Amino acid sequence: MKLDWSVVWEYRWLLAEGVLVTIGLTVLTMVIAVPGGIILALMRLSKNRLMSGFSLGFVELFRNIPLILVVYWAFYVMPIFVGIELSAFATGITALALNVSAYNAETFRAGINSIRQGQVQAGLALGMSRFQVLREIVLPQAFRRIMPILASTWVSLFKDTSLVSVISVGDLAHNALMVRSQTFRVLEMLTAMAVIYWMLGYPQAKLADWVRKKFEVKE
Repeated sequence: MKLDWSVVWEYRWLLAEGVLVTIGLTVLTMVIAVPGGIILALMRLSKNRLMSGFSLGFVELFRNIPLILVVYWAFYVMPIFVGIELSAFATGITALALNVSAYNAETFRAGINSIRQGQVQAGLALGMSRFQVLREIVLPQAFRRIMPILASTWVSLFKDTSLVSVISVGDLAHNALMVRSQTFRVLEMLTAMAVIYWMLGYPQAKLADWVRKKFEVKE
């Protein structure tokens, strides 16, 4: 078997373009999914049964079906049922944001619920308003608890963006597979794709480890 690694260099700009799209997908998804998760978490904690029930249904739906199915549904089914046809990139963002928002909602809810009620009551007893208690007691502690999980979610999302390649989003996975099909250099392109993902993902994983240690909460 004769290997030709020059094909990787020949298509370097196409691979670099795919890397930028992959990073863009990750960033835009988190930009949407973080506030989305906060809203869903607050809705779930609300005493309003309608809001709480909607949040519960949303979270349980998108946490328990495969992401690849959400991608297909958003790309093929949504245009038929609601008449909204998005570009492949926008569809990928939509599917990823729905999935990650559901996970973020549970992360935020768990972070808020982990704050001991005694601390809240103590703040109120000292004359603090509920807003002050939320700002000065609840949110700082919740932030420390959710940061390590959000960091891990980011790393996982970075890899999961490759799933949107099935609907022709020009990310790293899609572009590498396209080059593979054009050049018939399967081993070279798949190896190059794996190496690029590793080179990008490893520093992120180490950063996630640092965040976990820095924000670790010891009861």
